Amino acid sequence: MPSSKPKTTQTMKPATAAKKLGVLLSATPAEFQAGVVSRDELNELQATPPVWLADLRRNGPHPKQVIAAKLRISISGLIRGGITGPLTTAEIEALKAENPEWLERERSIQAEVRKEALRLKQRADG
Repeated sequence: MPSSKPKTTQTMKPATAAKKLGVLLSATPAEFQAGVVSRDELNELQATPPVWLADLRRNGPHPKQVIAAKLRISISGLIRGGITGPLTTAEIEALKAENPEWLERERSIQAEVRKEALRLKQRADG
């Protein structure tokens, strides 16, 4: 008779969980940073975010992948533009309003990249 192993709970480091949640680890509560996060806990955080998570997602500070997405540029474009640290939502909105030359250039580069990716996908599908 085969013995059934108890199901092990899949856990992740707080840094991994923060990345999956789209937040900056250093801005999360101390208890989040100190513990491990199970797959079920991560799913619960995504489904019904606590106040601290909703506030972080709304106001920041945001990690570079979120900043790049909000500005519609690549992470490399952020670095080329001199943005190396986290930004708040207000700082991102101010940057959009200012629309510096480097941001326009990076947006056009990103638009070309997307266009080329779409062209290649259509070619592969066609």
